[in-house]
Amino acid sequence: MLKFIVKLHPEIVIKSKSVRKRFTKILEKNIKLLLGRVDEKVFVKNNWDNITVVSQLSDDNTRLALIDGLKRVPGVTLFLEVQEVSFESLDDIYQHTLPLVRKQIENKTFCVRVKRQGKHDFTSSDVERYVGGGLNQNVETASVKLTRPQETVKIEIKDQFAYIVRAQYRGLGGFPLPTQEDVLSLMSGGFDSGVASYQMIRKGARTHFLFFNLGGAAHEIGVKQVSHYLWKQYSSTHKVKFITVDFEPVVAEILENVENSQMGVILKRMMMRAGSAVAQKLGIQALVTGESIGQVSSQTLANLSVIDRVTETLILRPLIQNDKEEIIRIAREIGTCEMAEAMPEYCGVISKKPTVKAVLEKIEAEEANFDFDVLDTVVDNAVIKDIRDIEVEAKEEVKEAENVKELPENAVVVDIRSPEEEDADPLEIEGIEVIHLPFFRLATKFGDLPQDKDYYLYCSKGVMSQLQALILHENGFTKVKVYRP
Repeated sequence: MLKFIVKLHPEIVIKSKSVRKRFTKILEKNIKLLLGRVDEKVFVKNNWDNITVVSQLSDDNTRLALIDGLKRVPGVTLFLEVQEVSFESLDDIYQHTLPLVRKQIENKTFCVRVKRQGKHDFTSSDVERYVGGGLNQNVETASVKLTRPQETVKIEIKDQFAYIVRAQYRGLGGFPLPTQEDVLSLMSGGFDSGVASYQMIRKGARTHFLFFNLGGAAHEIGVKQVSHYLWKQYSSTHKVKFITVDFEPVVAEILENVENSQMGVILKRMMMRAGSAVAQKLGIQALVTGESIGQVSSQTLANLSVIDRVTETLILRPLIQNDKEEIIRIAREIGTCEMAEAMPEYCGVISKKPTVKAVLEKIEAEEANFDFDVLDTVVDNAVIKDIRDIEVEAKEEVKEAENVKELPENAVVVDIRSPEEEDADPLEIEGIEVIHLPFFRLATKFGDLPQDKDYYLYCSKGVMSQLQALILHENGFTKVKVYRP
């Protein structure tokens, strides 16, 4: 038999009786649902001050799976793996404890700590002295040390049962799902948005995922992988939605009509407008972003203030004070780091000299040149899916267009940089034809080029050219590669 005692989060314990009852009931249900996938007969009981989990199975695979499951349930801060024994005397408790902890305390200093509930003719200190003295006598290489011991033997006693702690584990903490209102997280697939989503999940908010597609199918697959992983690992007890909005037309409209330095802030304002519209459609009251103050140009206080004024929807930023190093550390801990490392930051490639102190009047004047019918159209065409339905798509391999350093004869290089970049540093390659076609015009103009030639896309970092090559491949233009000198 396997038995675990789940300790309640301190913030749950201090809540009113009715709130505590509701939270623990939800937590009990979530634990039973998740662990029932490991053992369909698992027994989960709410004891008011803790929750017990019992499985009649005892194999190691089941044990490890139950431990892994409990570590991933929001609202579980700490849980103990215990051996339950009945007793009639202190010696019974000692005799059961000795074989369980002998190896644990060999060649180490130790102490015994006891928590007790119920009526007994002994105190907790009596148990500590009796069991500790017995262990000290019978484990020759171990020695008692009451302050800062290497090992602590923990025993919990309730009525006529003793629970000898075999191991102690940390959980996610936070609150059970969904004790808070639903939120809509803006997912880019990078470090920040994944960690921000995780933080809201562990806080008890059912977190839906909104993806603004700036990079075609490859970008979408990558973001679906991160989103599906977060849901499956930390919130699979509840259904959530994955929403895709094709934002390429919005980016193109910004690049055609907005002054370069204002593009980043305006792009974020358009995302907040679109996110608010989607949230309203789904009955969700708050948006979540991975923004951290000062991390990039659009995340200064001045710019965030201007961005927020575009909507009345509450915008939550759980990472607002986190350093990048801290965010990456959390991403590594929760398992999204490798996926984020493979995800280019598409949003960062559209503005050359972004403003860090946006002025609302100037932003609004630039937005007056924007055709808002484009934004309305992409929101109306948003694709809403159950997160469970994207599992197959999330498993697809993220494709890459071929990169070349040496150009063959008769190659045509397409410089897809913005006009400002191209003017500042013209691309000239001896013996090779170079044409300039900004990336935001590729979708409409590339088909006009002769299709009997091989084309090599070029940009300064290779990110946008890789992205646009994949989009062209999706549209049937297969003779496109990336030029990386």
